[in-house]
Amino acid sequence: RRQRPTGKAERPPAQAAGAARQAGRQAAAAAAAALPAYSQGKMSGKGKGGRGKKSGKATSRSAKAGLQFPVGRIARYLKKGGYANRVGGGAPVYMAAVLEYLAAEILELAGNAARDNRKARIIPRHIQLAVRNDEELNKLLGNVTIASGGVLPNIHAVLLPAKAAKAVGKAGKVSASQEY
Repeated sequence: RRQRPTGKAERPPAQAAGAARQAGRQAAAAAAAALPAYSQGKMSGKGKGGRGKKSGKATSRSAKAGLQFPVGRIARYLKKGGYANRVGGGAPVYMAAVLEYLAAEILELAGNAARDNRKARIIPRHIQLAVRNDEELNKLLGNVTIASGGVLPNIHAVLLPAKAAKAVGKAGKVSASQEY
């Protein structure tokens, strides 16, 4: 019995299966092209191994962010402190980076103050001099008292003795305080 032609070119079954396989491969390639490069495993440089090394050692969040300050501890303090109901993943990293920057800035200036005083060890006096001589740190820590820090050396200009050379330079003119 003969079938009526449907208008489509019919293929034998073996050719139909091959065409389906080919269409599947093309669809998979198109879907893979739409994904970012890192999800395709093409950026690892390790061959067919996938994404990066798979060692058993855990890497801390501080090491991943390239920081010295503890990201995990700051995250724990943020959660337990009751500052908010939820804490995002980036918040402790950002806060650790800011704290690390401030600590490095203060330590650098305090180290310079210690070197100016010919000391090898930073003491609270050096921290006080560093903070009070820097305009931005002084504004940030304006209401902070540093224990054993002392004060900046400052003598008001009115309290300084009048220079003799200045009086002689006036060529005998009477000063304002001596007119009366």
